[in-house]
Formats: sequence, structure tokens, C-alpha cells
Amino acid sequence: MKDKSLDPFHDAFRHVARTLPGAELRWLRVARSSAFDQFDALGLPTTRQEDWKYTDVSAIGKHAWHFAPQHPGGTGRIYDSEMRRSVDELALDPAGYRLVFVDGRHVPRLSKLNGLPHGVFVGSLARALREMPQRLEPAIAANTYADGFAALNTAFMADGFAVVLPPGEVIDQPLHMLFLSDEAGLAAQPFNVVLAGARSGCTIVEHFVGLSDEDYWTNAVTRIVADEEADVRHYRLQQEGPKAFHVASVVVAQQRGSSFASHAFAFGGALSRTGIGTSLNAANAQATLNGLYFVGGRQHVDHHTRIDHADVHGTSREYYRGVLDGAAHGVFNGRVVVHPDAQKTDAHQANHNLLLSRDAEIDTKPQLEIYADDVKCTHGATVGQLDENQLFYLRARGVEERMARSLLTYAFARDVVERVRIDSLRGRLEEVLLAHTPEGARIRELL
Repeated sequence: MKDKSLDPFHDAFRHVARTLPGAELRWLRVARSSAFDQFDALGLPTTRQEDWKYTDVSAIGKHAWHFAPQHPGGTGRIYDSEMRRSVDELALDPAGYRLVFVDGRHVPRLSKLNGLPHGVFVGSLARALREMPQRLEPAIAANTYADGFAALNTAFMADGFAVVLPPGEVIDQPLHMLFLSDEAGLAAQPFNVVLAGARSGCTIVEHFVGLSDEDYWTNAVTRIVADEEADVRHYRLQQEGPKAFHVASVVVAQQRGSSFASHAFAFGGALSRTGIGTSLNAANAQATLNGLYFVGGRQHVDHHTRIDHADVHGTSREYYRGVLDGAAHGVFNGRVVVHPDAQKTDAHQANHNLLLSRDAEIDTKPQLEIYADDVKCTHGATVGQLDENQLFYLRARGVEERMARSLLTYAFARDVVERVRIDSLRGRLEEVLLAHTPEGARIRELL
């Protein structure tokens, strides 16, 4: 029986499919149509599915979304000067590389890409589909989808960023990919792709910011391919608006000797769900997944990660922390799979959570599946409140209780921030932590 709740998505797809970038490419039309057919079969996830047991996304399906912005790329906005000011304030480096997207569309006048190395492509997905569609086809076409959100993204994808690095090319400066949202009722579907050639390297900061209190939905997909000995560092900073929905997935394929590092930070949104998965497909690959979620009120934040060790001598480290206040609900599911051919695997995973109120809740599920016999693997999780002994230590030295609790909370969360290698981003994250921490202004004075 046809699911009537999906009718608005059918109507939207019929309305916008012919206007999406790359619609003249036959393989892309086929890929989009196939993706929508898979979305039609999968539907939106429900809590009856194990991976979505603790995250109810039914509110997304009930909303009347539109899939094309009223002002693509910010054109015709009467507050263009305010938008420029927002970009300047959010920029990690005023002189650094950045791509800016407003309501899901690239805005060249707010972006800076001067001085890129010869042969490197960094630009919008729409531009990449015009200039190098054959390079993108493997990353877009012939995909199977883990859930309806990923399929829907491919069906409606209109823009995003594309990074293509030739073998041996290393970009030293971070690439700041800034996604700004402020249009009520918009369902943006950014599709991002990173193709890192052998021995190449780059650092990408994927940054989502809500500029208003309107309700909107970001459904983002990022695909990364790291060839032999490539080094890709990927940072995600989610600061969506208080009524926003944020669903995202990062899918990584690693080859021999490659290195992938993920640092995911979630602070905003009414409901957010981030999936990060990497497959170590060849020998001596390395992966690091770090993350921090810091939420309060009635926010819901969910992180699902997966690391697949498929070949020998793979190394992975995963370290996530969560701070939850008010009636916030957090979900963490970290799955590490060591396949039969992945002998000599070295994997460690840990998830630690701090609950600041009686109504805060966390569901954590670290998973370790081992199908090889010569490995070194550990995993674990903790859930608790502030350490009474540490509180007593600070109180005994004259620190008032509220300040002592704030200091310990800040120190707990900052442990993940200190792993960030970009000085400007680490400073920005410290400011965000202080803004979320009671007595943050006083703590700043002590630092």
C-alpha cells in the first residue's frame, strides 16, 4: 500500500527535478530518479528500526517543507550587508580559503579561494557538475542507501562543496565550508564530495550555522575517498538554530596507508542526527573519530559511528564526550567491526557522558564485533554526574559550588576541544563552550 505521508515529497520532486543542477546529465537524472525510488521504498526511519530506536524523526515527515530557496544563493536580499557581517564574524581566518552557502546554495561573492595550488579543484558541487561531471559520477551514481535520508539527499541535491586533489598535492590552510540557514520551511540537501589522490592532504571545516529562530531542515551528505597515503582531516561544527532539524552522514573509503581524522561538534538544533562511518579497505590505514555534544533544554542529539577494519594492520581511535543539561536527550552508538582479513588490528573506543540535571538522558551503546583472532581492541562507556571528590577539592579551596561545577563541566568538555589542531577553530570552540557553561564569563576571566 502506498504511504500517503510521502505524497508531499513526490510532489516536490516532480516540481524541482528538472531545475536541479546537472539535470542535463543523463547519468545524474538516472541517479536522482533511482535515489528517489529507494526513498519511496525506505521512507523516513522510525523508532521500530534498531538504529533509530531512540531518535524519533516523525516531526520531519509531518512538516510541509519546500526544497528550493526563495532567494537562491542569497540573491535579492535586502540585508546583504548583514550577511557579509555574519560571514566575517564566523570566518576562521579572514584571509583563508572559504566557501559560503546560504540556504543550501553557493554564494561566490561571500567566498574566498584565491591562491589555490595549480590542479586542485575546490568549489561548489554545481560548478563541479559543469566542469568535471565524470569525476563525480562514481561518488553519486550506483549507490545504495542506509536510510531514506541519504536517498532523499541524492534525489534533491542541488549544491554543496567539491574538493578534488591530484596525487601528491597538499593544501596547508584549512578549507572553511560555511553553511548559513535562515529561511523558514526550507529543506536544504547539501551533497559534498572529497576526492583525495595518493599522498595528498587537506583539512576541511564543515560549519553549519542558523541565523534565525525559524524552523528549517538541513539534510547533508559528505562522501570522502582517501587514496594511498592520503591524509584527510575533517571537522564538523553544528550550530543550527533552536528550531532546526539537522540530519547528516559522512561516508569515508580509505586505501593503503591513508589517514582520516574526524572531529564532530554538536551544539545547536532542536533535533540533530549525525552518522560518521569509515572503511579501512587496505593495509596500514588509520582512522580517528573524536566528538563532543553539549546540549540543554529539550534538545535531542544523536551520533552514530561505524569503523570497518577490512584489512591488516589497521589502527582506529574513537573518543566521544557528551554534556547534557535540562531535559536534553543524547544518543551515542559507536560500532567497530573487525573483519576476518583484518589481522593485527588495533582499535580503541570510548564514550563518556556528563548529566547535569535529573531530567537529562543519554542512551549509549558502544559495539565491538571481532571476526579476526590476532587483534588488540577495547571499548567502553560511562554515564554520570560531576565527581563529588573533585567538587569537594575545589570547595575546600574556597571555590563556591556553582563556580566549581562550572569549572569541572568546562574541563570535561574541553578535553575534546584540545584535540583540535586548528588554532582559530580551537579558540572558537572554547568560546562556544564558555557560552554554554554557567559562569562562563567568570571562567574566561580566570583563563
